[in-house]
Amino acid sequence: MDFADTDDQRTLRQLLRRVARERIEPRAAAIDADAVYPQDMFELLAELGLFTIPFPEQFGGSNSILSGCIAVEELGRVCYNTAYLLVVQWVPFGAILAAGSPEQKAHYLPGLATGELRGAFSTTEAQSGSDIAGIRTRAVPVDGGYRITGSKIWCTNSSVADFIVVAARTGDEERGSINFFVVDTDADGLEIGPPEHKNGARGIPSCPLFFDDCFVPSAAMLGEPGRGFVSVMEAFSISRPIIGARGVGLAQGALDRALAFVADRHAFGQNVADFQGVQWMLADMAIQTEAARNLVYKAAAAADAGMRGRPLGQLAAIAKCHATDTAMAVATDAVQLFGAAGISNDYPINRYFRDAKVLQIVEGTNQIQRNIIGRNLVAGLPSEP
Repeated sequence: MDFADTDDQRTLRQLLRRVARERIEPRAAAIDADAVYPQDMFELLAELGLFTIPFPEQFGGSNSILSGCIAVEELGRVCYNTAYLLVVQWVPFGAILAAGSPEQKAHYLPGLATGELRGAFSTTEAQSGSDIAGIRTRAVPVDGGYRITGSKIWCTNSSVADFIVVAARTGDEERGSINFFVVDTDADGLEIGPPEHKNGARGIPSCPLFFDDCFVPSAAMLGEPGRGFVSVMEAFSISRPIIGARGVGLAQGALDRALAFVADRHAFGQNVADFQGVQWMLADMAIQTEAARNLVYKAAAAADAGMRGRPLGQLAAIAKCHATDTAMAVATDAVQLFGAAGISNDYPINRYFRDAKVLQIVEGTNQIQRNIIGRNLVAGLPSEP
C-alpha cells in the first residue's frame, strides 16, 4: 500500500531528495566528524520552510504527520544530524501547541516556525531514565511563580536553544503532579553543562541541566496544573511515527551505501554484488526496510485520519520499535558488506552504524515500546475512548 500518494507529498519527497543529495550529503561526514552544531544546515531548513511541516496550516504546515515522516526519512537517508534538526524543533513546537496558552503560542510558535527561536525539551533524569513517573526535579510554588530545583541529563539542543520545556514535579517528590514549564536558557539559576561526547548523533549537542532555585513566572507553566502534562504526552503519542521515520531513512541510506560499495568491488574473479550470499543479505536488508516503511506510514496515516488513544499508541510503538531495530540490523549488515572498510572512519557506513544505535534508545527505548505493545495485547487493546 502506498500511503504517500498526494501530489503535495510527492512534491515534498522530490524536493527533499534533491536538496539532500546536492546540499546536505556533502556536509554529512564533516558534521559527524567535527561534532559541531551545523548552523548552515539549520539555516537551510529554515529557508525551505520545513519547521512546521506536521503542524496545522495556520502555522504554515501541512497538518500531516505522514508529511513529517517523509521529510525526516529523506534527510535522514543522507545525514542523521540534519534530519534531527527538524525533530528537535518540532518537539517543543508540539508541546506548546498542545498545552500552551494563547499568549505562550503567540510568543513562541512564530519564532519556532521561522527558525528565529530554537527550543529544547527535557524530561530525562539520571536516576529514572525512561521512567517519567520517577522525575524528582521539583517546582515549588512561590509568590508570582515557581522555583525549580534539580537536574536533568541528555537534554538535546539545550546549548543552542532559546528556551527549554522542562518537566518538574510540583509538590513533594513522591506525590506531587508532574508539569511542564517553559524556561528561558538565560534564566537565573539554570546552568547548562558541557555537551556529552556521544558515539552517534554527534552534530546536535546533548547536555545536562542544573536548576538551583531557578525562578519561572506562573505563566511559564504549560496548561493547567496536572493537565498540561497529559496534553503534551498525548501530542507526542500522535507524532511518534516520526521517530520511526528516522529509522527508515537511516536503514535506506545504509542500504544505498552498501549497494554502491559492493557494485564497485571485485573478488575471486567476479563482481562482489554477483555473489548469491551477498544478494541474499541485500534482499533481507531491503525487505526489512520496506516493512518498516509501511509500518511507519500506516501509523502516520492513522494519526492523520484521527485515530487516537491506545489503538494509535499500539501502531506507533510497533512502528518505532521495528523501524529502529531495522535501522540497527541493516546498518550492521552494511558494515559487514564493507568488510574492513566498514570499521574505518574514512567510510560513511561507520556513522550510519553509530547513529542507528542511538535510535534504539531515544524517544522511549525499544524495551519500553515492547512493554507498551505487550500491555496492550494483554489488555485486549480497548477501542478508542
